[in-house]
Amino acid sequence: MTPRALILAALAASALVAGQASAHAKLVASDPAANATVAAPKTVSLTFNEKLAPAFSTFEIARADGVKIPVRTTVSRDRKTVSGAPRDRLAAGAYKVTWRVAAADDGHRMDGIVTFTVK
Repeated sequence: MTPRALILAALAASALVAGQASAHAKLVASDPAANATVAAPKTVSLTFNEKLAPAFSTFEIARADGVKIPVRTTVSRDRKTVSGAPRDRLAAGAYKVTWRVAAADDGHRMDGIVTFTVK
């Protein structure tokens, strides 16, 4: 290979790697919406822009005082939404949803927090 061909090959390879690295799943919506004040929701859902790996995608709900609310999470058929129903009705107050997911395409794990208030 000529030096020019080597440089072009290296640039193409680095562009491919950079494109793959930036293709991680991102949270695009939550229900309840982030920072919203709502009536007690029957379910909480987080929707991402890419398919998730169900075995590594979950969330937990906690009250402002840190007490965790029992919830069983499921991943939708299209594998873009993680949702769960609290076992008991949520009382008035502030809640924090701490989520952890893995993208199906590259396995990259991400996490975050969504907060909402029940009136």
